[in-house]
Amino acid sequence: MQRCRSRTLDRVRSIDDDDFCTQAHPDFSPVGWHLGHIAYTEAIWILQHLAGNAPLMPEYHQIFAQDGLPKSERVKLPQIETVLEYLEIVRSKVFDYLEIAPVEQQERLWKWLIQHECQHVETMTIVLALIDAEKFSLRSESLDSEEFNDMILISAGRFIQGSNEIEAQDNERPAHEVELDEYWIDRDPVRYGDYRSFIEFGGYQNPDYWTSEGWEWVKSNAITQPLYSGKDHQPVCGVSWYEADAYARFVGKRLPTEAEWEKAAHVQNMLGEVWQWTSTWFDSYLNFENYPYSGYSQNYFDGKHRVLKGGSWATFPWAMRNSFRNWYYPHVREIFSGFRCVVVKGV
Repeated sequence: MQRCRSRTLDRVRSIDDDDFCTQAHPDFSPVGWHLGHIAYTEAIWILQHLAGNAPLMPEYHQIFAQDGLPKSERVKLPQIETVLEYLEIVRSKVFDYLEIAPVEQQERLWKWLIQHECQHVETMTIVLALIDAEKFSLRSESLDSEEFNDMILISAGRFIQGSNEIEAQDNERPAHEVELDEYWIDRDPVRYGDYRSFIEFGGYQNPDYWTSEGWEWVKSNAITQPLYSGKDHQPVCGVSWYEADAYARFVGKRLPTEAEWEKAAHVQNMLGEVWQWTSTWFDSYLNFENYPYSGYSQNYFDGKHRVLKGGSWATFPWAMRNSFRNWYYPHVREIFSGFRCVVVKGV
């Protein structure tokens, strides 16, 4: 918890008052809201739910609760120093409780909260990138790689998808056996140098490469390139599912299923550069049980969100593993998203 918090504070150490309260995109809350929400959530689950304490600083509940205010109204925030003090007050009381807590019975919830913080800090990083493209240069060093793309063969057979480990989110459970045919998958995420051929060939102007919904989205929003720029040898970052799918069609491939991605990740390290779109709709595994509350994952089993895998350069290690599942609408491109492609042998 201390190491994670240290990284959290590093992400906001140089932020100014304006950026702290700016809503950079209608779908994303300001950085300051996310920071306060981290403290609020920790207080709710540890101090109230586990320790049985009375609500701490209830004046912040409506401001920082997930269902408290519409995102457009989350710009009216306390000052940075006040929110940082809120974080520290909550954390101090949480650590006081930790000294007497029966952690063996509570471990799953404590680890869930660490991952909750990780996820909100990554969203804060996205907001900073949307506010000022120069802040996105944070990623350049971690994405520098001179290894260009080729494909690796994944043999047919069974593997265990998902996880039953203590840190696994409810949507990762239960671990279960899956059988797949042989296939090839890109060794690395698609790079800008490769993606540029799609742009230059007129891929954004040709409906043949797009689903009907994707083509309507491209035309309506005048999309002509990825949201974020990068060097030829860096992974494409800031593309929607529609763009990833269109590029895959352009090169005669397809996006991997979630199971194909996850099985390949047991063979090849596929973590930590960009989140990678899959062709799979986000849904529960058989015998799913929600945790720590029904809406955490279950509300998104709606047939409208695609699964992303792998984490990004901005993902903290506590929320990065092969079984971890992220999910977004197919049109979202503000996240640090890229993709790999798959070819079925003989096709």
